[in-house]
Amino acid sequence: MTSDQAAPHPFRVAVDNRDLDAVMALMDPDVRLHSPVAFRPFVGQGQVREVLSNVLQVLEDFHYVDELAGEDTHALVFRAHIGSTQVEGLDHLRHGASGLVTDLTVMVRPLSAAIALAEQMSARVGHLAKP
Repeated sequence: MTSDQAAPHPFRVAVDNRDLDAVMALMDPDVRLHSPVAFRPFVGQGQVREVLSNVLQVLEDFHYVDELAGEDTHALVFRAHIGSTQVEGLDHLRHGASGLVTDLTVMVRPLSAAIALAEQMSARVGHLAKP
């Protein structure tokens, strides 16, 4: 962000600092995380914390490159890599009346990045995705 833009979203600051407690303080107790590689969303702070903790380990050199804001929505564009696979993605945040994040949708590209992410994350949090 340039100096003439608004301050970065607190979620961005918390992720940039790798501060999982600060990230989770921004989440509604019933937050839903919509993963690019899982059919069902992860629901609640416990599951979301476990997923995000692992994502912070899997995505190497993670950094945000752009930020877009709406009235009750926020989009954060990121880049990272998993081994030699380059990852480009977007964290889309939706806020409830309380101001806390109620929905976090993560999108990644290209397909090779989604496959690499699925391979890395399934062993770590696949047990959470089972009904």
